[in-house]
Amino acid sequence: MEDKKKDGRYGRIYKQLSELVLKSNNTQARMATIIAVLHHKMEYFFWTGYYLLEDGKMTVNSYQGPVACQVLEKNKGVCWAAFNQQETVIVEDVHAFPGHIACDSRSNSEIVVPLKNTNGKIIGVLDVDSSEKAAFTKVDALWLEKILELIHS
Repeated sequence: MEDKKKDGRYGRIYKQLSELVLKSNNTQARMATIIAVLHHKMEYFFWTGYYLLEDGKMTVNSYQGPVACQVLEKNKGVCWAAFNQQETVIVEDVHAFPGHIACDSRSNSEIVVPLKNTNGKIIGVLDVDSSEKAAFTKVDALWLEKILELIHS
């Protein structure tokens, strides 16, 4: 999807989510709602979900798509890279990423966005996979970072 079309779609999704998250103060409900809307409105999203840090382990949380890896090997793969670098990571071809964790061989590109708590501490990541190569751009990164802020709005 071209960036201009993405930008418009994300704008509409953001508006919808801004209203939906107000219906509950429950963090898990907000997180699940965000995942459901993103997964079903962005056709190039193959797997959409969160990995949260629990007892030093990156463990799957709410998600949409095929069955996920439940626990990610520490300091390996794109999710840990984003967590450790404390910034969004975009990978055009996951098969070329050193240490990539292949939960599903149909995944070809990925974006991972750090997820912060109300104090700004990173507690996990939003992980989105696509079956298309080079599916994600800076437009995805900017909007997904903004959307995650709705969890604690």
